[in-house]
Amino acid sequence: MTELRQRVTPPKTSLPIVIFGAGSIVKDAHLPAYAEAGFTVAGIYDPDREKAEALLPAGATAYADMAEATALGTAAIYDLAVPPAAIPTILEALPEGAVALIQKPLGSDLAEADRIIGILRARNIRAAVNFQLRFAPMALALKDAIGQGLLGEVVDFDAWLALDTPWHLWAFLKDLPRVEILLHSIHYLDFVRDLLGNPAGVHARTMGHPSSSVSNTRTAMILDYGPRARAALSINHNHAFGRKFQACEFRISGTKGAAYMKLGVNLDYPKGEPDELWLNTDGEWRQVPLVGNWFIEAFVGRITQVMRFATGEDADLQGSAEDAWHTMALVEAAYESSALPAHPIRTSPDA
Repeated sequence: MTELRQRVTPPKTSLPIVIFGAGSIVKDAHLPAYAEAGFTVAGIYDPDREKAEALLPAGATAYADMAEATALGTAAIYDLAVPPAAIPTILEALPEGAVALIQKPLGSDLAEADRIIGILRARNIRAAVNFQLRFAPMALALKDAIGQGLLGEVVDFDAWLALDTPWHLWAFLKDLPRVEILLHSIHYLDFVRDLLGNPAGVHARTMGHPSSSVSNTRTAMILDYGPRARAALSINHNHAFGRKFQACEFRISGTKGAAYMKLGVNLDYPKGEPDELWLNTDGEWRQVPLVGNWFIEAFVGRITQVMRFATGEDADLQGSAEDAWHTMALVEAAYESSALPAHPIRTSPDA
């Protein structure tokens, strides 16, 4: 099988990283990924300084305030691993011309995304958004296979999730009006956009479940790519009937071949299972050996590309905030679609 790209090439030089936020995502993904990439974390700022101190890598500082956290000016990369509501205030405090990585989503709705883009433009801050699924080894390999023409023209994308997600692990979700699409399926929508571009529209329905206090945990979406390509997502986080028939997978079909992806982290969460990528380009299915999983290798790829851009080795910032705005627009459209009534069905013959 043709060798496929699964990693972002490390930069020749690097800048220190300043992290805002000391939550579980920093502990479980950001810090391990940055250590694996060989990048230096200069320090962490969190309003709860004790939380920051508990996570500090060797030689790093727990900053006392925003002034200390931004003292490196444009000689650092700023990693905003914070809730959406905190993003604008931090961006206003960053040095003009800085490079930043912003945690997804880009605000809680499209209006907040508009505000964030306005701040970035006014302050000339070059920012990427942490839609890191694009940088998972299986995702990079799939995109390389498509780029090499191994699948031909992509004409079908199916996402099928039947999971038992432990929503109780995130108590803050209980009172949020938007959960499933905004905080979970947003990754899949961003990934589809990376493969197929922006759809013309979306049909969606998102809802809760009688067993859950979370506002929405089940979603069905169809993305409109015209008459050539079909994209559909069926997502159920309440399939609590044992592992046997649970699933978290994508099927991507082209005019010459097809691919199957298993997203293992969501199965038996948080323990997870290994990711898988299978390709069929000649009538036979073959598994592609992967160099890692979505967690944490995708975080390594995401920060590595930001670092390459910040040090001048890459001219373009992949997954930029300007690009991520279109993912937010798709999310907003999905919620708007879900709020509308479905096309009515006649209830009696016209006779």
